[in-house]
Amino acid sequence: MAETVDEDRDHLHSMGYAQELHRGMSTFSNFAISFSIISILAGGMTSFWLGMVTSGPRVITIGWIVVGFFALLVGMAMGEICSAYPTAGGLYYWSAKLAKKNAPRWSWFTGYFNLIGQIGVIASVDYALSVFIAYFIRLFDDSFRLTVGSVFVIFLIVLVVHGLLNTFSIDLVKLMGDVSVWWHVVGVVIIAGVLFIAPSNSRGIAGAFDAAPPGMTGWTGGMFVTIYLFALGLLLAQYTITGFDASAHVSEETVGARTEAPKAIVRSIYISAIAGLVLNLAMIAALPKKGAGVTPDLPLGTYGDIAFGSANDPFLVNAAPRLISDALGTGAAKLLIFIAIMGQFFCGLASVTANSRMIYAFSRDGALPGSKHWHKINKKTRTPTNSVWLGVALSAIVGSTSLYVRGSGAGRYSTAFFAMTGICVIGLYISYGIPIYLRLRNPDFQVGPWNLKGRHKIVGWMSIVWIGFISILFVAPLFWPFWPIWGAENDIYGDGSFFRQNNFNFTGPLILLAAIFVLGYWRISGKKWFTGPKVQGSKEELMAIERELDAVEHGRAV
Repeated sequence: MAETVDEDRDHLHSMGYAQELHRGMSTFSNFAISFSIISILAGGMTSFWLGMVTSGPRVITIGWIVVGFFALLVGMAMGEICSAYPTAGGLYYWSAKLAKKNAPRWSWFTGYFNLIGQIGVIASVDYALSVFIAYFIRLFDDSFRLTVGSVFVIFLIVLVVHGLLNTFSIDLVKLMGDVSVWWHVVGVVIIAGVLFIAPSNSRGIAGAFDAAPPGMTGWTGGMFVTIYLFALGLLLAQYTITGFDASAHVSEETVGARTEAPKAIVRSIYISAIAGLVLNLAMIAALPKKGAGVTPDLPLGTYGDIAFGSANDPFLVNAAPRLISDALGTGAAKLLIFIAIMGQFFCGLASVTANSRMIYAFSRDGALPGSKHWHKINKKTRTPTNSVWLGVALSAIVGSTSLYVRGSGAGRYSTAFFAMTGICVIGLYISYGIPIYLRLRNPDFQVGPWNLKGRHKIVGWMSIVWIGFISILFVAPLFWPFWPIWGAENDIYGDGSFFRQNNFNFTGPLILLAAIFVLGYWRISGKKWFTGPKVQGSKEELMAIERELDAVEHGRAV
């Protein structure tokens, strides 16, 4: 192992960086970071409603297969580049090295979109987790109200806890990451096993290819609308299989990174796709046999009730907990929902970890305002503490958009979350696509020990097409504008809303504003001083940095 660590250090030196972070992650721990961020217990459950209201069980089932295949191609294309450049900067560093011209500009845009996407990941995961926690509290206390305010308070508490845990030590984060893998695997087995067996009045596995009841999103029409809604339903799996670039961001902390980080990227994708399919098949099997309309009566019992909730639970994110409660009753539901909550907690923790490493690396190369501050390492723990809290703060700001609620009916509570998921996926996948494209355009690229053996063109171009396709889907409208989905006879809220959906998809405008900011900042300021990844010093200077950190660490240990 010592020999491998020395090789890792030497390769990092060849890229111009000192070994500032503690290199102690195993292959499994690196895999655990990406697997935890993908987290089928997070995306696979919190966005289950998206599949329910678009094309129904059939798109939920097929989506995991289709999305899993294309996401795997993207991961393979990234893995080949990661093998050549295993650095915490990840994608923005890759773009700088792969670009034949205008390298700083390519690096700048890649880095900022990656940062935007990662902040979207943290905000969306921790916000959805907070909604689940609020639902869980209500199972024990009927008087607890699920409101925008109460959920946001929980959201802030969760963010702070994730920040504190990442502040202490990489060993603690590594341990929780390892636990997370087994928690997800065992948790999916328990949840799927119970949902396959226990419910008595469910549609069973035979319902895996059923369609959604018509009109649930307000869209009506022929074949075009059917195809459109099916495509939107793919976003359930696509939102879930996101964030696997984390394995690259912790590569400077991974032993044998040139082979192990690429393996972790690929492994996290296909294992997540398989497990996600199993989990969602079990949830489909537990859906009630009949009934599509929303009624004011509880228990739920109908497809629409589970998807949209009631005045006491006006969050679409809670479709999965409602389904579990309806299928099993409150007692058993408490256990399964707790399993999901812990999985989502590990996901949010890993997301903060990966984001802090990206901010640390981006600041190391001077790309962020206040870079000298964000690049600082806590010499005792050898973790980028300041970067951790910058990511937490930015995520809190993004999450605060949930406080801006307009319209009426439960649908208004999904607007901010849907925008967060869109920002997350588009931001990240744009940052994935840029280095993949540049690698395709660079015949001089020298592959690392893990590579595609000459198949990079077909894998790369299919990845680029897929990224363009899903980027369009995430800015497309989900609900027909202000459509009275259920009609006056089903005015379950008693306010004349008829469940009108505040459906405007803010993802497009927010991504556009982000692009304008990144481009404007580049033109006004960035292009004058940002030159891409910097060399920290000569080999002797890099080793001097490492000796100082080793001395502090050793002194703490003594």
